Amino acid sequence: MPDDLDNVYSLITRRLLRGKVVPVLGAGANLCERPLDVPWRRGQYLPSGRELAQELANYASFAVPEGYDLARVSQYVSAMEGEASLYDELHDVFNADYPPTILHHFLAALSRRARTDAAGKCMLIITTNYDDALERAFAAIDEPYDLVTYIAEGRDRGLFRHVPYDGEPTVIRVPNEYAELRLDQRSVIAKIHGAVDRLSGHDSFVITEDHYIDYITRADVGGLFPVKLAAKLHESHFLFLGYSLRDWNFRVMLYRLWGEQEGMHYKHWAVEAAPDPIDRAAWETRGVDILQARIEDFVEAVKQRLTVGTVSS
Repeated sequence: MPDDLDNVYSLITRRLLRGKVVPVLGAGANLCERPLDVPWRRGQYLPSGRELAQELANYASFAVPEGYDLARVSQYVSAMEGEASLYDELHDVFNADYPPTILHHFLAALSRRARTDAAGKCMLIITTNYDDALERAFAAIDEPYDLVTYIAEGRDRGLFRHVPYDGEPTVIRVPNEYAELRLDQRSVIAKIHGAVDRLSGHDSFVITEDHYIDYITRADVGGLFPVKLAAKLHESHFLFLGYSLRDWNFRVMLYRLWGEQEGMHYKHWAVEAAPDPIDRAAWETRGVDILQARIEDFVEAVKQRLTVGTVSS
């Protein structure tokens, strides 16, 4: 490993342990450990965005034109059959016990380490994925966490729901006054594009073009995120895993987050094994360093530093 990359990995490890890095998981994070020649399989391998778009298109007998992405295909299904049918199909895809990946298990273990080593500095993990693999990794080691999920439909549309580790779910109606999230006690998983709800069936998916347009109009940091999460985001590095800046809808919110850091220039990183020129230019424009590595290799590099004790406190 080149010396400069070795130093960066050591820096990221040190900052992770201090609770100063917010991992941001995109759809590519779920492809971790999956063989390249193996397609998604219900209950075994989670689908990529492209595979999910194809699955919805197959259901709707829709020949996907070149360049159509998941939002476009979802918009078609919703327009032709209604959002209820779209939600039914998405629930069928995600209502299965997909095994957590090495990344999910790593983040759960890291949460425990940060919680015990850096008192009052628990992790915030953001994901745009709809599945519950990350939560299942936390549950597998009995690591407590709070869940915050965006509500995309119904009378509470545009708000977040807080599901405490040891309490009843609450809709966060006044985000800049909501103080019940305790990052000094346990980590928070924030599902900012909604999620499958396998227990109650109250699914929420930001997935169609209309969903994203509505989402962006509400995506003001001060008015959308609970105050303690907003504060955490303002004072942290971002670590992008399985994520591409070509996903324009989420990029709008990230630009606002970076703007809110008010000159406090934290270094940010993106792990991409084979970034294309557009991604590279987009990341560099926003001051994000690309770590050209597979997620699996990145995880192992950080785990090694945690194990051998090469990271100073």
